[in-house]
Amino acid sequence: MSKQHLGVIGLGVMGRNLALNAESKGFSAAGFDVNQEKVKQFEAVGQGKKIVAARTLKDFVGALETPRRILMMVPAGAPVDAVLKDLRPFLDRDDIVIDGGNSYFKDTERRAKELETAGLRFFGMGVSGGEEGALHGPSLMPGGHEESYRHLEAVLTRMAAQTEDGACCTYLGPGGAGHYVKMVHNGIEYGIMQAICEAYDLLKNALNLSATELRDIFADWNRAELNSFLVEITALVLNKIDPETRKSLVDLILDEAEQKGTGKWTAQDAMDIGVAVPTLSIAVSTRTLSAEKDERVAASAILKGPDGRFSGDKNQLIDHVRKALYVTMIVCYAQGFEQLRVASSEYQYSLKLPEIARIWKGGCIIRSRILDPISTAFRANASLQNLMLDSHFSQILNAQLGNLRETIKLAIDLGVSTPVFSASLAYVDGYRQKRLPANLLQALRDCFGAHTYRRIDREGIFHTEWKQ
Repeated sequence: MSKQHLGVIGLGVMGRNLALNAESKGFSAAGFDVNQEKVKQFEAVGQGKKIVAARTLKDFVGALETPRRILMMVPAGAPVDAVLKDLRPFLDRDDIVIDGGNSYFKDTERRAKELETAGLRFFGMGVSGGEEGALHGPSLMPGGHEESYRHLEAVLTRMAAQTEDGACCTYLGPGGAGHYVKMVHNGIEYGIMQAICEAYDLLKNALNLSATELRDIFADWNRAELNSFLVEITALVLNKIDPETRKSLVDLILDEAEQKGTGKWTAQDAMDIGVAVPTLSIAVSTRTLSAEKDERVAASAILKGPDGRFSGDKNQLIDHVRKALYVTMIVCYAQGFEQLRVASSEYQYSLKLPEIARIWKGGCIIRSRILDPISTAFRANASLQNLMLDSHFSQILNAQLGNLRETIKLAIDLGVSTPVFSASLAYVDGYRQKRLPANLLQALRDCFGAHTYRRIDREGIFHTEWKQ
């Protein structure tokens, strides 16, 4: 019996679809899951295909050609370690194990080192695109042992989404590089999604628009510079009618957002390596605030907001909000790519930022028209520190920041919360200042804690006895 090219452990929707994806691209696949019902389902959908459904882990490993290529699609954390523990006795030197879940990059670093001592190759691979992307072509972000990537490249690049610039997959770097890139991808995703929600909320409150009217606005926006997967599916969601009540389904959904940790990790690591990502960080906090539903309901009866009403030009407001969303999306990407740039040096990943922008163009959740000029900017200037300094993006910001200001002013007048819009404007305003009030901050630190300071008129480190 011939051996299978790729093995998948974890036959939930994502794992099953990735296996079917590989088979449809000409690569035979084997699958295993501790849940035997999922194995039976996999066997059923694999009828007539080059697919093997294994009942035991030993049979699964035995069904694979060497060096074995094993993709794990199991929940992040302890389950990954548990599967690796059970799998290791059946593996041989140079076999390759890929963790395709949303694992914390430092866990991936640890696992790679542990398996390396046994001569095994471990990859952390970000997978973006959801269930449909997994089946038809996701964005794949692998990081690990570079030499071993040649045994993965053929299948991964065929499985990945395809654009005019090639497959949305590339080798990213050693250790946890792949999971780090996916982590920041998700941080950017948090920021953009919250910005879309703020645009929706402000227009709904200011203009008393229905979900259907808002659907038309987002659909129109998606035809121009805001063209992106997230704006596209916003129109799709707003269009859905609940079959039982005949009301817009979005209006019936509880306003508590959940999260799985990748956004939080993005914010935490940005602080660890000294990168300012206020837009991405506040997007995480807004999800946390949304989960405090009972407190918010109680507070709504106690804390009062303004009684302002919008009385201006409807079309002008829609245009302001459209441009405010565009600027904020640019800021989300700018912060994410700056974090990737600094992390590349900090963790010795040697990330290629133009390539990251390129593989995000297709299949992934944050794919958008903006990624083309992002890739162009980093190709033109390899030492570019922040996207906002690129001539293309600086021109857009200079022309459209006023729309973001007007949008935030209106939100303040109406008492509508726009934390991501506001953080984005504050970030740009802070970044463009020659002199910030950190001089006072440092003086205060020296006053209460003798933390010292530097001067602008002479060299050296100084401390003052401020009370004398």
